[in-house]
Amino acid sequence: MDREQLYDFVAQRTSRCKILVVGDVMLDKYYYGEVTRISPEAPVPITHVLSEKETLGGAANVAHNLALLGCETSITGFVGDDYHCQSLLDKFTARGIDYHGLITTDRPTTTKLRVIGGHQQMMRLDFEESAPITGPYAERFLNYIHQKLNESLDCVIISDYGKGSCTEENCRKIIETCHAHGVPVVVDPKGANWTKYAHADYITPNLKEINQVLLEPIRNEDKAVEKAAHYVMRKFKIRNIIVTRSEEGLSLVRENEIVHIPTKAQEVFDVSGAGDTVIAVFAMGLAGGMSPADSAYMANLAASVVVAKLGTYAVSREELMAVLRGEKRD
Repeated sequence: MDREQLYDFVAQRTSRCKILVVGDVMLDKYYYGEVTRISPEAPVPITHVLSEKETLGGAANVAHNLALLGCETSITGFVGDDYHCQSLLDKFTARGIDYHGLITTDRPTTTKLRVIGGHQQMMRLDFEESAPITGPYAERFLNYIHQKLNESLDCVIISDYGKGSCTEENCRKIIETCHAHGVPVVVDPKGANWTKYAHADYITPNLKEINQVLLEPIRNEDKAVEKAAHYVMRKFKIRNIIVTRSEEGLSLVRENEIVHIPTKAQEVFDVSGAGDTVIAVFAMGLAGGMSPADSAYMANLAASVVVAKLGTYAVSREELMAVLRGEKRD
């Protein structure tokens, strides 16, 4: 597609894309303040809180991106019966995300609380339980995914943050069920056990993540990335790979196609959430019938918006359209 066709796709067709996000749902909380003195009780800085913010994190941030892009978005994962869960539900409601697939467990809602003094992160508190989720909870999880597939979906995203949702058995069953319904699966991986993603249509590691599964780390260079991607595809039976490469952009490696897309960011402030944006926009392109190369190109453009912002950020349809309007494609 040329630039005008990409623009028209985002402007007119994203609302037809039905995408289910599966994985580790999180809430990100921030307390912002100023530090002017040390506590008399212990040698720690006292942060005078001036403001606070809560945002969707993990798989929830992927869903947030899709919703802001105009897609028909649903999500399934695990939460606790607590205040943090209610905050998530309020945010899903406000963004029109179908959260009926969330399963309440006896563990806390995964939450990351950060204390920021000036521009420096002072502390992070994690509310979580990361043990693998099995048994009745996992059965309900898989049953919901099967139900959504029967209602028709265009794409499924597995967003693995290592918090227990994406076990090897769960991933295997999700991928098998999706393929039985003719629905592509795009995976954001975590850790070194990529065996659980076998037969996924696409996997979207960054360079650090792909180095975790290699015998020796590679440099951020085109040929090295191509060789590593083909090795990973063979070893783990992954069909296609998209490697996000920070300042070097993004590489799409398929069996018979290799596309290196340079970064478009003018200045990088924060890469938080950029991977969530890449997988969301890429999946949206696939769901809408775009080619993998065009989908990857558009995902790279969206990431250029995110990394220029501070903190976790979700790009909107209007922002992506604005970038497409100003982008001259070679």
